Amino acid sequence: MSLLERLRTSLSQPAAESPLAGDLVERKSSGSVPAAVLIALTDRPEPGAILTVRREHMRTHAGQVAFPGGRIDPGEDALAAALREAKEELGIPPRDVAVAGALEPYATITGYRVTAIVGVIPPDLALEPHEHEVAGWFEAPLGFLLDPARQQRKSALFEGDRRHYYQIDWEGRRIWGATAAIIVNLARRLQWR
Repeated sequence: MSLLERLRTSLSQPAAESPLAGDLVERKSSGSVPAAVLIALTDRPEPGAILTVRREHMRTHAGQVAFPGGRIDPGEDALAAALREAKEELGIPPRDVAVAGALEPYATITGYRVTAIVGVIPPDLALEPHEHEVAGWFEAPLGFLLDPARQQRKSALFEGDRRHYYQIDWEGRRIWGATAAIIVNLARRLQWR
């Protein structure tokens, strides 16, 4: 079975565990701005996930690891926005993305409601980071990211509340917050061991 077929089959099934709904979902402001990201998985025997490192000067999430993505523009749906953002941030041509499905929306503490689109891309696609938004990119092994043992649950105080979040460390890179939560939700949907 191809990676795309395996993903589509898994994503068509309900998750074994409930997905994470978001950061501090009890706050009414959480998740009001629609956004989308692309989980671009490389089509190889050991697939990887493409992640970006945001530039340090960015207004939000400066220097953080993220999936390519952003706000959904008027007239767009999550798929169109995810493909547009992946093209803008990394030069991924929409025609090179075989869409497998979508995850449940995730509400961020910064007020976004993020829909993650899962897609398969060619393994050696030439990626070109947007010089003003993306400091770099890397490919982390999907098996590593999906391993629950690598998904560390942590906590910190935020505006007087104890906030729990996930963190995944890979080769000196800290993947945390909404990006790590989306990976946890992907693992719960795929149930690959």
